[in-house]
Amino acid sequence: MLKLVLKIKTHTLAVLCSSAVILASASAVAARPQPHSDSRQTASQTEDTARMYQQVRHQLVMLPWLSVFDNVEFKIEGDRVTVMGQVLTPALKDEATEAAKKVEGVVRVENQIKILPPSPMDERLRWQELRSIYSYPALQRYGLGTLPGIHIIVDGGHVTLDGVVDSQADKDAANVRANLVSGVFSVTNNLRVQKQG
Repeated sequence: MLKLVLKIKTHTLAVLCSSAVILASASAVAARPQPHSDSRQTASQTEDTARMYQQVRHQLVMLPWLSVFDNVEFKIEGDRVTVMGQVLTPALKDEATEAAKKVEGVVRVENQIKILPPSPMDERLRWQELRSIYSYPALQRYGLGTLPGIHIIVDGGHVTLDGVVDSQADKDAANVRANLVSGVFSVTNNLRVQKQG
């Protein structure tokens, strides 16, 4: 079974797409197999899944109110899309479902997105984490443009970093910077190091 999953994180009033692994299932071929038909059908299913993946991703990254503090992920299994992650507003959760439904071939959308509870402490930590990470010279390039590489999710004082960075040194630096913020209970570093070449 070929599976593909995408993680999307975005920047304030901009959008971000971090790295992806596509999730889809290859079904069994018809009862009467013919020479080479299996590989053609599997290739066709893979192409259909890849097309659906690209279209769902496009719809989600175009959501206008995603921020660097939101995390939207999705997976595709056949004609079903499951959206997951954490967002700041109920409206954004609903918009993610509606966006995925627009894609041709999507029959059902299951929404498992968690709405982060309002918290003055978490809001303060979000902005302090943003300043701590993106003000560090070695990490500033990840905040340039509309596709920042490092995303910050804060839930009950616990911080999760997600996204894609160029090196293990950058991943480690982001972890150190996140842990410098006073009042943080824990930091989970889910940053992925982009494979070179």
